[in-house]
Amino acid sequence: MTERARIEDDPEYLDPDHRFRAGSTSVPLDAGANTSATSETSTPETGVVIAGETTAATTVGTAVATAEGTAGHGQRRGGPRGHDDTTSHDDTTSHGGMGKLALGALGIVYGDIGTSPLYAFREAFEEHGLDPSNRTNALGVVSIVFWALIVIISIKYLMFVMRADNRGEGGILALTAMVMGNRATTTRRTAIVITLGVFGTALLYGDGLITPAISVLSAVEGVKEATTAFDSLIIPISVAILAVLFLVQKRGTGGIGRVFGPIMVVWFVVLGALGLNQVVRMPSVLKAVNPIYGIDFFLASPVKSFLTLGSVFLVVTGGEALYADMGHFGRRPIQLTWYGIVMPALMLNYFGQAALILQDPEAITRPFFKLAPSWAIVPLVVLATMATVIASQALISGAFSLTVQAVQLDYLPRVKISHTSSAHRGQVYVPLVNWALMVGCIGLVIAFQSSKHLAAAYGIAVTTTMAITTLLFYVVCVQRWNWSPVKAMAVCAPLFVIDMGFFGANIPKIPHGGWFPLLVAFGLVLQMTTWRRGRQLVSARINRGERPIQEVLDEYSDVVRVPGSAVFMFKDLGKAPPALVNNLRHNKVLHRTTLIVSVDTVEVPRADPSDRGEVTKVEPGVYQVLLRFGFMEEPDVVAALGALDVRGLEFDPEDCTYFLGRESIIAGKAPGMHPLREHLFVLLNRGADSASRFFNLPNDRVFEVGSQVEI
Repeated sequence: MTERARIEDDPEYLDPDHRFRAGSTSVPLDAGANTSATSETSTPETGVVIAGETTAATTVGTAVATAEGTAGHGQRRGGPRGHDDTTSHDDTTSHGGMGKLALGALGIVYGDIGTSPLYAFREAFEEHGLDPSNRTNALGVVSIVFWALIVIISIKYLMFVMRADNRGEGGILALTAMVMGNRATTTRRTAIVITLGVFGTALLYGDGLITPAISVLSAVEGVKEATTAFDSLIIPISVAILAVLFLVQKRGTGGIGRVFGPIMVVWFVVLGALGLNQVVRMPSVLKAVNPIYGIDFFLASPVKSFLTLGSVFLVVTGGEALYADMGHFGRRPIQLTWYGIVMPALMLNYFGQAALILQDPEAITRPFFKLAPSWAIVPLVVLATMATVIASQALISGAFSLTVQAVQLDYLPRVKISHTSSAHRGQVYVPLVNWALMVGCIGLVIAFQSSKHLAAAYGIAVTTTMAITTLLFYVVCVQRWNWSPVKAMAVCAPLFVIDMGFFGANIPKIPHGGWFPLLVAFGLVLQMTTWRRGRQLVSARINRGERPIQEVLDEYSDVVRVPGSAVFMFKDLGKAPPALVNNLRHNKVLHRTTLIVSVDTVEVPRADPSDRGEVTKVEPGVYQVLLRFGFMEEPDVVAALGALDVRGLEFDPEDCTYFLGRESIIAGKAPGMHPLREHLFVLLNRGADSASRFFNLPNDRVFEVGSQVEI
């Protein structure tokens, strides 16, 4: 805990507005944050709500730096890239550090796309009844696979989309935050775009359910190549692996993360070696790099070829993971790993599978495992299982991080967050999400029974997310980077056409299981938008009875000033918190040091510690404090207040009472939302976790003041 900030009052220190920019001489808050093993992440109580949420806009913060950076932060603009280069790993990493980051990226980022060879090529043939002995089919499919990896991964994500980082962080939610910006108002068009971003975020949860299930199940099914004795145990073994995977999540990924990279190095080397063995036997298969073979495939059977795209898309489903995990490793390490080992290994393996089925068409039942000699089947199954567990871990960790961001941006109610590492703030565990994912994944394995059936449900969610990412990227190009619409369209239109092609090819999957991730996404969008709108309505109802803080203090100017400090958590600076008004009205006392604290979640992933706090003196002993936190941070109010270094402010965070407002929400006849959504909001509000845990406040010094609000 940072030491007590106690400096004698000096009126000459105050500016005309009695406002201080606190924190510039303080110890960075990162050093003292997260002192508790668990914290909660959310938007505050309606009494402690993100500033600006009462407007019609879906704003993230006010009076804060944009994604490009501001001079006030002592940072330079990112030029056409539109982000702050100084926060990137790319410019500050030594060769040794770059190697470690690249190894880490290999273990975390490429787990999903790296395990696609287990099932993607097979599904392209079996799902649509393609003849594997037909040379046009074999070379055409592998040609499309080759160009899908080039266009979607190398060009779309690595060349373009990953340039749109929000202070180093990537992912569709960070991209949505860039679109939201600092707007005090939001146009209808922008609101639609933001809603699409929220929908894309919700779709990733559906992807997070299917990826672990299909990856683990496809790996365990490889046992069939060695023996049929365990056929009846494939489902139980898969369920057991998934159960163990989710049960150990609470221990964190720090320990196992150190071995992720080396295992994935072995995995990709094996992928390349298995494919190379077949390519050497039939080098003519490499002719498929010529896109004319893909065109011939479409011309031979246009309808069937188009539908095959739905299965071919499985080779690039990990594209969003590259973008989402950019904040952990930086763009250059991810690029280095892709071009250095991942892309060559994947290309060799897919070309090897094509060469194999041209020599042995019956191998299409399990082409990946048939690449290996019989003596290597069992070791390969073990290695594949380890790789799929790693891929699953990446998706699960991503779901945890996504939840933290969504709650911080006020799209989900508070949930309990546990920090699993004292060294890395980003390593978190969300129990509710973990158990929901476990039930969903195990349920999918039991319901679909095979990776072949699961593949029918896989793809529609990711294709939709990728198309939305392209739309958001276009908006960022035009609005944030000041590209001309023509230039932005020249880049985004071809990518969007390709995205929609894959999306259209996946539509037939909806009746065969593709409805499941869509149902999950629509349910989450309903919940997220209902929570957001409900929070705005509650805030508006409470605002009606608010009074200026100075007016209230003048009315009770003769109350007794008692020793000690009090912190009133309240969103509207300049207004009197209801808890303070009730304390003055009923108890007739005011603490010697009284802080009215508002927490603002800004649009950047992590707020600048030097700009963390802003203090305004209302009258002697009474201060208003604005604390800023990034949308990927978990607010630690006690540490932030303890780090304030303001002349005249006597405050000891260890000897303080924290006052919170707790609203009891009831659905009534007031206009604002559909009655069913009102009841859903009431239910969500009741299930929201404690605000004191969100702010990392000491439970034994928190005083809650209740009120009833009708929406």
